[in-house]
Amino acid sequence: MWELQSASFWRAIFAEFFATLFYVFLGLGASLHWGPGPLPVLQVALAFGLALATLVQAVGHISGAHVNPAVTFAFLVGSQMSLLRAFGYVAAQLLGAVVGAAMLYSVTPPAVRGNLALNTLHPGVSVGQATAVEIFLTLQFVLCILATYDERRNGRLGSVALAVGFSLTLGHLFGMYYTGAGMNPARSFAPAILTRNFTNHWVYWVGPIIGGGLGSLIYDFLLFPRLKSASERLSVLKGTRPRDPTAQPEGTGEPVELKTQAL
Repeated sequence: MWELQSASFWRAIFAEFFATLFYVFLGLGASLHWGPGPLPVLQVALAFGLALATLVQAVGHISGAHVNPAVTFAFLVGSQMSLLRAFGYVAAQLLGAVVGAAMLYSVTPPAVRGNLALNTLHPGVSVGQATAVEIFLTLQFVLCILATYDERRNGRLGSVALAVGFSLTLGHLFGMYYTGAGMNPARSFAPAILTRNFTNHWVYWVGPIIGGGLGSLIYDFLLFPRLKSASERLSVLKGTRPRDPTAQPEGTGEPVELKTQAL
């Protein structure tokens, strides 16, 4: 529980709230119908992609800019964060998404609000097909995030923010025709809360969560394995405080590393 006493922990929680608020506000806002005719898919895809790229650049160094419960779940599966931090991130993301959607609702004329860009299945697409689409969309997205964020890479090529943004844009260009491209339970949850419409809403949780989990397993255990023991992974999940390498063991006056060398 030492994280609760850490200022950086609470800054990261606020960053996730803040970033998800703006992600939903900007993304859903660009998805509203302001005139006759179909909504341009490219417009929506670019809006969500550019919004995320901007937020990754803005708060990525503070919280990692997950902005998505499925991404947080992927990092949890890979034992890259504690259960406490993951819970805090998801809570902040959901709250931020609802606040962002509420702000959009309040500044948008009633005739334009509609269903606030609620994710819905395209006519003819079954819930099974929709879930599979959400799994694949989130899988490619999470793989991109894990690869671009990986500190083990010797020299990162290009911009991390743009790579993540383009991956999300790609998912929307495909998924808009099937499911509206959820890929993010918080994004789907916010308009569902405000419109009180939860028809097939579970698809937008199950699909991305499975996709995020699979992406983590594939990347961290098959493509680029992290050589951690079970005890090390458990320690991360429990949020065990990192040990100070310069700390002195009880009863001695020498640093740990000097004692090790002597042995």
